[in-house]
Amino acid sequence: MAIIKRGSTYHLRKRVPVRYHAIEDRKDIWVSLHTDSDSIARQKAPIAWQNLVEAWEARLAGDTADAERRFEAARELAAVRGFRYLPAASVADLPRDDLLARIKATTQRKDEPDPREAAAVLGGTPKPPITVSRALELYWGLAADKTIGKSEDQLRRWQNPRKKAVRNFISVVGDKALADITGDDMLDFRGWWLEKMEADGLTANSANKDLIHLGDVLKTVNRMKRLGLALPLSDLSFKEGEARPRPPFSESWIRDHLLKPGALDGLNKEARCILLAMINTGARPSELAALTGAQIHLDAPVPHISIEPVGRQLKTRNARRVIPLVGVSL
Repeated sequence: MAIIKRGSTYHLRKRVPVRYHAIEDRKDIWVSLHTDSDSIARQKAPIAWQNLVEAWEARLAGDTADAERRFEAARELAAVRGFRYLPAASVADLPRDDLLARIKATTQRKDEPDPREAAAVLGGTPKPPITVSRALELYWGLAADKTIGKSEDQLRRWQNPRKKAVRNFISVVGDKALADITGDDMLDFRGWWLEKMEADGLTANSANKDLIHLGDVLKTVNRMKRLGLALPLSDLSFKEGEARPRPPFSESWIRDHLLKPGALDGLNKEARCILLAMINTGARPSELAALTGAQIHLDAPVPHISIEPVGRQLKTRNARRVIPLVGVSL
């Protein structure tokens, strides 16, 4: 990297790397550093070079048939040039001075605008539509904060119902762009669930979970991608009836079916221990399966286990607890 004084102003002079020859026809570049101070010029030169490289990378990324990547590249290139990417219609409505500044930024040499620069700064790269299936792909990254601390099994069980909801929706309505989803589409999906509930004897809870998970995916992508869509997702849930009471296990049933010699022979050792530990602790199977040796305290004055977020998330804040071991659970 050479810093050369031309007249009273220092300039950066450097050969264009081979990587960028496809989008930069100059072999050498000269960039004014806008200073007559040698020390200031040496401070500004690395920054000026980095700005050039970032612009070249954005232009290189935009030289693709992938509409989504091309749009992201245009947005990055606009940012490198000091502008926020706006669609062409919004650019046209800018104040005169702002519009002229953008037009000037597209001109490099001989007053000829660079097509990629113009598309980025003047809004000539249309935002690609996001389909429902693509929204699910984007969702995993946009909702990464919800998976912090989850174990591999918890992550699988968190992802699967969302995959199912999107798969069900696409099977009924099709893989439409989010912007094209109508209220009729959502009512068709709700109607499909109503028929499925009647045919398969499912509860409203099953349908509502699908609607909730689908809505979560679509709303998250809409918000985080700043799409500004008015998605028709309200007033779709089914009224749920009273929860059916769960009959308790009697002492005699537990004794005759669970504690009877040989009753658990079909289970391996780990499964038997989990089942027996559940009886007097009330701990969830997943909590017991995730216990480590450090969480099992058999030699304490009161033998106990401690349910903690070790390698996994706890279901609720109150799930962290210490449970004494008594009876068959010990």
